[in-house]
Amino acid sequence: MSKSLVSRRRTAPWMHRWSRPLLGGIAVLGALNTAYITITKLTNGATACPTGGCEQVLSSAYATVFGLPLALFGLLAYISMATFALAPLAIQGDEQKELRSKLENWTWLLLFVGSTAMLIFSGYLMSIMFTKFVGPYGVQGICYYCIASAIFALSLFVITLLGRTWDDVGQLFFTGTIVGMITLVGTLALYAPIGKPVAGAYNIASGSGQVFFTVTDTSGESEIQLARHLKQTGAKMYSAYWCPHCYEQKKLFGVEALRDFPFVECAPDGKDNQTAVCQTVAAQAEKQLGRGFGFPTWEINGKFYSGQQTLQELASASGYQGPQNFKNRF
Repeated sequence: MSKSLVSRRRTAPWMHRWSRPLLGGIAVLGALNTAYITITKLTNGATACPTGGCEQVLSSAYATVFGLPLALFGLLAYISMATFALAPLAIQGDEQKELRSKLENWTWLLLFVGSTAMLIFSGYLMSIMFTKFVGPYGVQGICYYCIASAIFALSLFVITLLGRTWDDVGQLFFTGTIVGMITLVGTLALYAPIGKPVAGAYNIASGSGQVFFTVTDTSGESEIQLARHLKQTGAKMYSAYWCPHCYEQKKLFGVEALRDFPFVECAPDGKDNQTAVCQTVAAQAEKQLGRGFGFPTWEINGKFYSGQQTLQELASASGYQGPQNFKNRF
């Protein structure tokens, strides 16, 4: 190795020398974060979280894209960024110097485009989290995994900008502007339908009319008759419109059965809420169950059942004797 090359490496800013390992490390952390969320969503598990905000946000309509967990697409993005950052480092030797130089130039551009798009998209999701969840529910609306992903995206963008000497700053600004506009327009178009009622579906909304979940699954005759039986026997499900597990429970019955579905809205800002009733019932349920009151909680024949219940369990608990060839399952 020539003395001039050693001298240039020694005088290069530390950020330039370590930018690619830093980018690769951050992208790997982002991939681990989104991989965990993806696995829990695909396996119908619950994410570990100090508050209920993680599950509340990650189970909302904003966390699903094209029927798949949004985290899955984030995972693919972080894997791509890790590949762009680390691939040139695998090319060693003087005979490969030209190839490595070309690969570095191309991947720097891809890193900039990718980090810009991820920053814009993460910024939009942060605005959604704070306006739709943190604003109404305080700390209970915070998704720590989402904040971590946003920090990773911001870090990738900053290090990409500072990690090398960009020859044409004007062209870089122009490219960033175009990528940012495309990302923002695409994001707004993707999420435009969320929060609006869907015709022919069962829309779960707040008292102000903002739709949080939409049930589109149809009901079988067994689901319809079970819902009617539960209502006739005085059974009730205590729930909140923003609760993802309550949505899953309603989804199990299907659109047609939900017309006779017996539930009590407990959220203070929910439509036709019965908060006072819920507070009274909560004390009774906690005493009987020996655990904290959560959503959903069923009350059937004077007995409380915590969490989501299968249709077979509800039929058994309520003494339902009708058809039980249920078509919907968890």
